[in-house]
Amino acid sequence: MSTLVPHTAHLTGRSLRAFARQPVFVVLTLVQPLIWLLLFGQLFRNIVQLPGFEAESYLDFLAPGVVIMTVLFSSGWSGMAFIEDIDRGVMDRMLSSPVSRGALMASSVVYNGFTTVIQSVVILAIALVAGARFPGGGLGVLVLLLAAVLLAAAFGSLSNGMALLVRTRESLIGFSTTLTLPLSFLSSAMIATSVAPGWIQAVATWNPVDWAVVAGREALSASPDWSAVGVRLAGLAAVALLLTALATGAFRSYQRSV
Repeated sequence: MSTLVPHTAHLTGRSLRAFARQPVFVVLTLVQPLIWLLLFGQLFRNIVQLPGFEAESYLDFLAPGVVIMTVLFSSGWSGMAFIEDIDRGVMDRMLSSPVSRGALMASSVVYNGFTTVIQSVVILAIALVAGARFPGGGLGVLVLLLAAVLLAAAFGSLSNGMALLVRTRESLIGFSTTLTLPLSFLSSAMIATSVAPGWIQAVATWNPVDWAVVAGREALSASPDWSAVGVRLAGLAAVALLLTALATGAFRSYQRSV
C-alpha cells in the first residue's frame, strides 16, 4: 500500500507527458460531441413541446447528456493504451518490476479523470456560447464534473480489464461499441425518459450512465433535488470502486496466460 501513491504519481506523469506531446487527441475527441450538441440541439429543439418533457430548452437539457456520452465513449477506449503497452512489451516489463498493480490501474483512472474534466469544461463552455443556461451555477458544474469523473473511472477500468483479457484492438473495439451505444440510448442523455417506453424507463433506473446524466442535470437546475443527486453519485462511486478492483484483478489472468 505504501507504494501505491508514489507509483500512481509516477505512472500518471508518464501518461501526462504523452498527452503533452499529442494534445490534439483530446481536441479530435470533441468533434462528435460538438455535432451532437450543436446539430441535435437545433434539429430537436421543439421536442420540449411534447407533453411531459422535463425541460423548457432542449439545449439546456442536452448539454449534460452530451458531456456524459463523451465521457462514456472516451473511457471505453481507455484500454487501447494497455493494448499498446502489451504490443510494445512495456506491460510485461512493468509486471516483472516491483510496480504496484493497483498503481497501474489507478494511474489510468487519474489520467482519464484529467482528460474528462478538460473535455467536459470545453463542451459546457460551447453550450453556454450557443445559448444554454445552467441555473445551478458553479456548484452544479462541479457536481456534473464529479459524476463524469466517476463514470470515466468505472468504464475506463472496465475497458482496461477487458484489454488485459482480450489483448487485441479488434476485440476491445467490438466490446466497447457493443456496450456504450446501448447504454447511451437507454438513458436520458438525449431524451427524457418520461416520454420513452416503459421498458426503457425501467432499464434507465439501473443504468449508471443515466445516474450520471440525472445527477449532473439535476445539479445544474434551478432547484436541485440533492437527495436524488447524492444517491446517484454514491451509486457511481460504488460501481467505480467495484470495476476498478475487478480490473486490477485482471492482471493475474493476463500474467497466467502469457
